[in-house]
Amino acid sequence: MPKARRRTPERLNAFSDGVFAVLITVLVLDLRPPTVPTFDALVSFWPMGLSYAVSYLFIAIVWTNHHHLMRYATEATPYLMWFNFAHLFSVSLLPLSTAWMAVSKLAPQPVAFYAATFCLVNATYICLIYELIDRVPPADVSPGERRIMHFRSITTLCVFGAAAVVALKYPLLGLGM
Repeated sequence: MPKARRRTPERLNAFSDGVFAVLITVLVLDLRPPTVPTFDALVSFWPMGLSYAVSYLFIAIVWTNHHHLMRYATEATPYLMWFNFAHLFSVSLLPLSTAWMAVSKLAPQPVAFYAATFCLVNATYICLIYELIDRVPPADVSPGERRIMHFRSITTLCVFGAAAVVALKYPLLGLGM
C-alpha cells in the first residue's frame, strides 16, 4: 500500500474562513430597519443594533483567535478537524442567539442563552488549544504564551458562565460581561 500523504491544514483553514464569512453575512441579514422613517424609530432600534454590534465584534475576535491558533497546525488530524467543527458549530449559534436576544429586546432568558453560547464557543476553543498548543514541543510555543492562552481561555469561560447566570436577573449586566 502506498504511504498516505500528510493532511495539511490549509483546507481546514479555508473552510473555517468561509464559515466565519457566512456567519457574519447571516448575522447582517437578520438586521431589519425601522418601518417608520423617524429618528425616534431608529433610537428604538437600539437593542437590535447593540446585539448585532456585540455579535459582530465577538465573531471578529473569535476569527482572529482562531486564525492565530491555526498557525500552529502542521497537520489536519482527526481530532483537530472534529474540534474545529465543534468550534464552528458553536459560533454558528451566534446569529440565532443574537436574533432571539434582539427581538426579545434583551429579555433575561435570551441574553442568558447568548452568554451560554459564548461559553460553548470558548469551551470548544479550549479543545483547539489542547490539540494545537498543548501537544507541540515547548520550543514551538513558549511557556509564557501557553500560560497566557490557558489563563485567558479559562478566565473568559468563567466570565461567560457567570454572565449567563447574571443575565437571568440582570440582562444588561450579563450582556456587558
